Amino acid sequence: MRNLTGRLFGGTCFLCRGAASDALCSACDSDLPRLSELRCPRCALESPRGEICGRCLAERPHYDATSAALAYQFPGDALVQALKFRGELALAGVLGGLLANVVTREEVDCVVPVPLSAERLRRRGYNHAAEIARHVARKKVELDLCERIRDTPPQMELPFAERQRNVRGAFRCTRSAAGRRIALVDDVMTTGATLNEIASVLKEAGASRVVNWVVARTL
Repeated sequence: MRNLTGRLFGGTCFLCRGAASDALCSACDSDLPRLSELRCPRCALESPRGEICGRCLAERPHYDATSAALAYQFPGDALVQALKFRGELALAGVLGGLLANVVTREEVDCVVPVPLSAERLRRRGYNHAAEIARHVARKKVELDLCERIRDTPPQMELPFAERQRNVRGAFRCTRSAAGRRIALVDDVMTTGATLNEIASVLKEAGASRVVNWVVARTL
């Protein structure tokens, strides 16, 4: 995959445009804001000694754990935005590879990319979360287990307090998830409202465990 990605970018680093055998040169790769291990295992925010944080103890989310590869900071955010908004689909392999490196110990039965609404999928032409998921666990990806049934304003356009209300009732399961361990894949986790809503729907459908696999976590 690394050699193929390098050929797709013509032997130049996507970020600095210097010579590179892969999408990123070694210098830019080392500049990526990788996360430390001292994080809340449930929401992936910083936590002393890597224990469950006070916020998750006070109000437990519907998801059980979160794994994230990067902080949502430069230059990692530039890669995410290029895939999501500019159609640089070759970067899905780069981001998927970074994510795959941090979820190797999590056993799941299926991987569910956060679904887009039918209207947004038509406009964009692809689901960036699905493209990333295929590079993490292609054989376990299920695109039709969960669907978005209501188009909503992008979460990034809303104040934090309104994000949970914005996605309430926006998703549904298409079949039973009884006893299944499910990983939700997305590019960025900010408040976690979208992932929490989907986890709630999956738990109602019988899922025994729901974890988040995200490329980047806002801090």
